[in-house]
Amino acid sequence: MIAKTFFGFEEILEKELLQLGAQDVTPGIRMVSFIGDKGFMYKANIALRTALKILKPIYHFRVTNEESLYKGISGINWANYMNSNMTFVIDSTVHSDKFNHTEFVSQKTKDAIVDQFRTRTGQRPSVDKDHPDVRINIHIDKDQCSVALDTSGASLHHRGYRTATNIAPINEVLGAGMLLLSGWDGQGDFLDPMCGSGTLLAEAAMIACNIPANINRKEFAFEKWSDWDNQLFDVVTDSLLKKVREFHYTITGYDKAPSAVQKAKDNIKNANLDEYIKIEERDFFDTEKETKGPLHMAFNPPYGERIDIQMERFYATIGDTLKKSYPGTNAWFITANLEALKFVGLKPSRKIKLFNGSLEARLVKYEMYEGSKRAKFMNPIED
Repeated sequence: MIAKTFFGFEEILEKELLQLGAQDVTPGIRMVSFIGDKGFMYKANIALRTALKILKPIYHFRVTNEESLYKGISGINWANYMNSNMTFVIDSTVHSDKFNHTEFVSQKTKDAIVDQFRTRTGQRPSVDKDHPDVRINIHIDKDQCSVALDTSGASLHHRGYRTATNIAPINEVLGAGMLLLSGWDGQGDFLDPMCGSGTLLAEAAMIACNIPANINRKEFAFEKWSDWDNQLFDVVTDSLLKKVREFHYTITGYDKAPSAVQKAKDNIKNANLDEYIKIEERDFFDTEKETKGPLHMAFNPPYGERIDIQMERFYATIGDTLKKSYPGTNAWFITANLEALKFVGLKPSRKIKLFNGSLEARLVKYEMYEGSKRAKFMNPIED
């Protein structure tokens, strides 16, 4: 099987799969391949935090033109995966000079499937782009075509808890990956000082408590398949929930907009995480660190794509607030405004290249020490 992900998340997705028990795990570009049975397919969809889709490959062939594409798709016995009363849709990705448009590939694939059913049964399945029974994935790379069933359906970033959003919300998979890259493991206090609709708070709590990422999701594509095993699904879900752990620290979110605070509270309640998370209407720039021990901070500040702010002053104030008010803090944030980073006025200890949608971004870390950094290393702790 293949787990698709964002650029930069391949290694953490590989780690997730190994921890779940996948076999022959091999990372690629924006994907990780692995071997697992039906139960593991269910488990991967429910539990993986950094996967966007779980695909089940069913056929592979060489393709050089329109005719070979049609012939290759026709060589699959589609009655093994659907019947003429079911609906389907084709998602195509093409990296080849032999085909110019993904829509053409999808249309030709659709024709081959429909023609096969019409020839054999006199009936044909219909296309439903919004809520199909079967979602088929076509991937053409140069002269190689891979055909897979999409086991997930809608992207796995649709966790099921976020019903209210603000301007420019962070994708849930991107948020989870950002937190895992930052080293967040739930062993300390957490703050999102610009929490918006609460995505990072929810993902942080689920990581801390080892709650399956998609436990609140309404449905997966495989639930419409002919071999759907509801009992096995329940067994897998129960086994994952038995591994949920207690959390003994604080997770806090701030936002200065009352509407954002209310939306975040609603989403956190939808996720059944309100016992772990406190959300307050506060302006980060007027706050200071309130916890005694180390603080893990992660946030998604605005960077001008859909929010109009004075970037230079805004990012400078982020740096000033961290420096003056948040000693003993590891602060991480993501931004696609690479120019604005120059105005933070602090040197990041790490920069990780990611993509927020089509925007190239950086996940940056600022280590704010108690006292000066020089003093930390000049005065080692004595036995």
